[in-house]
Amino acid sequence: MGLGGISHWIIILVIVLLLFGAGRVSNIMGELGKGIKSFKSGMEDDEDEKYKKYEERRRYEEQQRKLSEQPIDITPTSPPPAQPTTPPPASGDEPPRS
Repeated sequence: MGLGGISHWIIILVIVLLLFGAGRVSNIMGELGKGIKSFKSGMEDDEDEKYKKYEERRRYEEQQRKLSEQPIDITPTSPPPAQPTTPPPASGDEPPRS
């Protein structure tokens, strides 16, 4: 008749309790519950990280858009004026050394 009846499940439960003991089954169920909670928490953390990355990307693109909207100053700048220098004396114009 299959394993669908309630009496079959009760018999399986009794066998499991006899094999492992009530304390061991309780510990296993507690660990299973912790695992499920940890899994759900991890999924929420992943969603939070995705949202944070989305927000960072959106802020970055908004800053780039604002920067691209600012006018760019393209007026040419002239180099600073050259300082006048005195040419070195010619070879024949040197004063005699004493």
